[in-house]
Amino acid sequence: MRTHARRNWTALSSLAAVALLASGCSGTTESAEGGSAGEDITLTVATFNNFGYTDELLAEYTEANPHVTIKQQKAATAPDARTNLTTRLAAGGEGLADIEAIEIDWMPELSQLPDAFMDLAAPDVEGRWLPWKEAQGRTPDGTLIGYGTDIGPQAVCYREDLVEAAGLPSDPDAFAEFLGGEDATWDDYFAAGHEFVAESETPWFDSANATFHSMVNQVEAAYEDSESGEPMNLAENATIKTMFETVLTESADLSAGLSQWEGDWDSAFQNDGFATMLCPAWMTGPIEERAGGVDGWNIADVYPGGGGNWGGSFLTVPATGEHTEEARKLAAWLTDPEQQIKAFEAAGTFPSQTEAQGSQVLADSKNEFFNDAPTGKIFSARAVALNDAPVAFRGENYFTIHSAVQDGITRVDVDGSQNIDDSWSGVLTAFSELGF
Repeated sequence: MRTHARRNWTALSSLAAVALLASGCSGTTESAEGGSAGEDITLTVATFNNFGYTDELLAEYTEANPHVTIKQQKAATAPDARTNLTTRLAAGGEGLADIEAIEIDWMPELSQLPDAFMDLAAPDVEGRWLPWKEAQGRTPDGTLIGYGTDIGPQAVCYREDLVEAAGLPSDPDAFAEFLGGEDATWDDYFAAGHEFVAESETPWFDSANATFHSMVNQVEAAYEDSESGEPMNLAENATIKTMFETVLTESADLSAGLSQWEGDWDSAFQNDGFATMLCPAWMTGPIEERAGGVDGWNIADVYPGGGGNWGGSFLTVPATGEHTEEARKLAAWLTDPEQQIKAFEAAGTFPSQTEAQGSQVLADSKNEFFNDAPTGKIFSARAVALNDAPVAFRGENYFTIHSAVQDGITRVDVDGSQNIDDSWSGVLTAFSELGF
């Protein structure tokens, strides 16, 4: 899963101190060999947004393991979860859940702290995930600290009723062609938006930042050199500057000027606030939560620029937990292909497990809210499209740099406090202050 968040992470030097604190507070940690099978225990699972871990799903585990009680701690947003995680890591790990969900964009920094998390390698999970997904859950020395939950293959979610009212092709196949079909480009997506807003009072998309983020996800190395991991000079990064300027220029006519996960964005789902969203599989859950009672949503099997992946999360086991082996077993069960298919049916979180992706249950899945869109088929096709897309490199400074650029987009698209040129100058100032 993924949400864009404001910068709230400390410098990497502070993270090194966190690692020392975490390792120094591990005296109560249960050994992987010991476990606590048979002892009545409570395991806490910290998630955010909607991972698809319903009460019914968790009850399946406790029925098979009656000595375990599970309490899910669900943060309202990923930024809230991140703040809680980093604050408690800085305090030595006190108060962390037994299982902590980690969003992919945090992982490069957290992977610098191998002593803060348990090594989760075990025979029962060997070969479970897509190779690139499993690699994302490993530290630089190869330690597996994260069990992959979902990936975020992207399609386009849209208001079929609003597109139809504008006199444009509106059923999913026709709308996909309207956006450019298999060879759709970002220019096609923006051009279609201009056609739409010429016939409608509704904005084309919700957020310039969401659009920018989706474009950046298709860049093989957006901010850091993929071999050395060193940040590139943002002032000389023509790719990012061009995307920044393009998105904000187009947004002047096409964007609703909203920040995802904020109150105005939530309300817009009930007020015809925008016509399209760049939509990773997991986003179908939040859309349905906010747009309940609105009948016009659908999904088109298309995406500008080919394949795109937004987000995807992991389950980690903090080393300071009291029941680390039992927590590992639960994390392994939650990321088992069978459970991940159930999570997809509950929340749209597309599984990262090879066996789950080959399931007929997944292939046949439909989403009633999205006018019975064949979500299994659509997002499976979007996942296949990722085979031809680069795996975006994220080093330990990705999140901090990306947040600085997103802050610049917010100043133009949401706040209206700066023009494009002045905001880009502010981005470069913020980058220089990072001291790379």
